[in-house]
Amino acid sequence: MGSVIGGLLPLAVGVAISPIPIIAVILMLLSARAGGASAGFGLGWIAGILVATGIFVLLAGVIDTSDSDDTSATVSWVKIALGALLILLAARQWRSRDADAEPPRWMRAVDELEFVKSAGLGFALAAINPKNLLLCASAGIVIGSAAVSGGEQVLALIVYTALAGTTVLIPVIGYAIAADRMRAPLDNLKVWLQANNAAVMSVLLLVIGAVVLGRGIGGF
Repeated sequence: MGSVIGGLLPLAVGVAISPIPIIAVILMLLSARAGGASAGFGLGWIAGILVATGIFVLLAGVIDTSDSDDTSATVSWVKIALGALLILLAARQWRSRDADAEPPRWMRAVDELEFVKSAGLGFALAAINPKNLLLCASAGIVIGSAAVSGGEQVLALIVYTALAGTTVLIPVIGYAIAADRMRAPLDNLKVWLQANNAAVMSVLLLVIGAVVLGRGIGGF
């Protein structure tokens, strides 16, 4: 079980410090509907991580229940493919780090978001966004292919989801407790993340992609 959690840690960190959802929740906390919008986004974010990762846990379990001698090789090739895709995304992010990109429309419409819409946005950024989906897929493969019981897999999934969701949930909870004190630090963090989004993600994806790729190669 310890080796499973160890394999999940870099993937959880990659999701947790993904700048886009952090910027999104900060914008919501600074908006006119801070309470409802941020709470909805936090719940949607956690649900998206849980669902996306859980699907790949089940898929990996189906692979592992096969009697074929090629089962471990199949899992290793899946990890290699995911690692390679993460590295390619890292290169793409690095090339775009100096581009003056227009902020997405949903960022400009944050003030109009309420609980349901913000929950949908949180779910989409966690479960559909390609970068986070690849990380959750990698985590699901790690959990589903591990030689542990079903209960331990569920526990690993919960631990991964909790760790990956911390950077969205902590600002929401902190703002609910001390809104006035949180406003200035959140605004400063938003500015820094907007300026360094591509560079941060490129480094993260490169490191995590190398880890996943290495684990896949090591499976042969």
